[in-house]
Amino acid sequence: MIMGQTGKYPTLMQIDSPADLRRLPESQLEPLAEELRSFLLDTISQIGGHFAASLGTVELSIALHYVFDTPHDRLVWDVGHQAYCHKVLTGRRDRLHTIRKKGGLAPFPRRDESEYDTFGVGHSSTSISAALGMAIAARRKGEARRCVAIIGDGGMTAGQPFEAMNHAGAEGADLLVILNDNNMSISPNVGALSNRFAQLITSRFVNTMRQQGKKVLSSVPSALELARRAEEHVKGMVTPGTLFEELGFNYVGPIDGHDMETLVHTLRNMRDLKGPQFLHIITRKGKGYAPAEEDPVKYHGVSPFDPELGIVSSGKPRSMTYSEVFGDWVCDMAARDPRLTAITPAMREGSGLVRFEQEYPDRYFDVGIAEQHAVTVAAGMACEGLKPVVAIYSTFLQRGYDQLIHDVVVNDALPVLFAIDRAGCVGADGPTHNGAYDLSFLRCLPGMVIMAPADENECRQMLYTGFLHDGPAAVRYPRGGGPGVPVEKEMTALPIGKGEIRRRGRGVALLAFGWPLALAEEVADVLDATVANMRFVKPLDEALILELAAGHELLVTLEENVVEGGAGSGVNELLQAREVAIPVLNIGMPDRLLEHGSQEDMREAAGFTTEQILARIRGRLGEARANIRTRQA
Repeated sequence: MIMGQTGKYPTLMQIDSPADLRRLPESQLEPLAEELRSFLLDTISQIGGHFAASLGTVELSIALHYVFDTPHDRLVWDVGHQAYCHKVLTGRRDRLHTIRKKGGLAPFPRRDESEYDTFGVGHSSTSISAALGMAIAARRKGEARRCVAIIGDGGMTAGQPFEAMNHAGAEGADLLVILNDNNMSISPNVGALSNRFAQLITSRFVNTMRQQGKKVLSSVPSALELARRAEEHVKGMVTPGTLFEELGFNYVGPIDGHDMETLVHTLRNMRDLKGPQFLHIITRKGKGYAPAEEDPVKYHGVSPFDPELGIVSSGKPRSMTYSEVFGDWVCDMAARDPRLTAITPAMREGSGLVRFEQEYPDRYFDVGIAEQHAVTVAAGMACEGLKPVVAIYSTFLQRGYDQLIHDVVVNDALPVLFAIDRAGCVGADGPTHNGAYDLSFLRCLPGMVIMAPADENECRQMLYTGFLHDGPAAVRYPRGGGPGVPVEKEMTALPIGKGEIRRRGRGVALLAFGWPLALAEEVADVLDATVANMRFVKPLDEALILELAAGHELLVTLEENVVEGGAGSGVNELLQAREVAIPVLNIGMPDRLLEHGSQEDMREAAGFTTEQILARIRGRLGEARANIRTRQA
């Protein structure tokens, strides 16, 4: 690897902590930024990881740790893929090559990894709320510390940041919010004039005059109102800050987030300002690496690549991913049914909706990072006769759970189809992104139909089945590809609540929900066991379960969901209700957080290998047979 190349990174190799950084003269910050950018390119091109966003935060990361007394001052990063530079500058430079790997650095800021990671993140739009909580705590404890939230512009499409800012404005807390605007989505006013304007309005003199002026004018209400309106109108012409000022923030910017001198000087001025402050900076994703600047989406999360060539296709054939199966199905279904609409909370590429947006732009709705809104707008569409399909990751559906209950289920069980991607173990993104809980939190909802496909073709047919169902339905499928089963163009609705026997055996019956069917078949070949592809988590195929219980000595359920409240729990509940006494072994994700690594690493940690399952079954069989002998004696 590249660690220890002091000659290539002479300044960066001196930085083992922010304290080392703060000892540098300001003139060395620009060269340091160039070295850090080069270090990121050299490292991430070899190992893969989040790339374009981190290239855009090089100068910001340096300036923040240079100006603020971290870790005493709190930096709270939003979507954590911006924070690679932060990790490098806070003592983790020589471990960056381990990021996202088993036993290596976490992909996002994590509290137990470093004292500089003040808040664990993975999902977006949480930073302002967390930083405000820290600022309130500092005030309550009488501690003089600054709290800074760094939020990406995508994070501002959610509702939570505005809830937090509304609260912060009312509290008057000493809080700095930095909007890292890397798509110029609010204002393109970058340049010398706006930089100078930012420095002026953050100076102590101007802010002192502003506060003193407000005190003087407060006794003359009409004059105060006139001054306030005049300030708003002037600012409205040169900055987009009126909205933030209405929420109680002092808005500054926009400034060039790659201009180190301006960044440092502006942050110094804002560091000592009281009350809620809002700094708007403009950056460019992929800054410094031309291919990433031109296509930041492609270079957002990368596998290893050659920096000279950029990302190129390997040309090797591969099986379809489940996301691609969904993407093809939703286009085919839209051609059949004009009522279909597709909704995604800012996950067009990941969910497989690129082609749909191109072919049906008037029926495609990207609502931004706003999962609650995604669910409720789908409910509203369903009320008026449309057939909405919500494409969402399992981990992100958690954020819209109240809306799923209140606005879809309680609202007469509206016909909304949830295409739930990334169910189960996701791999390198770790516990923040694992889809570990969806079966548990969906199964308890009245009227919900829940399906788990064992292969690519079954996924297509289940999506069709769920779309035709006159009520809420969910199809949950894992990250990546399936076993390579050919996908039939014809769509056939499955009988709801019916599974199938894939293999007849004796002694043990394996009840598989979703992709673990492949594991069940491998185990069954060793044990000569029966295998059932259950297909439906809700409603369960009760007749099939009772039949298997009557003819076997042990039932084994397999699901890539936590055992608590999952599909296996449903089997247990049925057997208990019918007073069927048979040993049951529930195999699923454990009752602990699974650490990041490859998808295979994570599944092994969860116990999803043939050898691990065989060992557990043999152990459970031994216990069951011993119990039988005891009862007979």
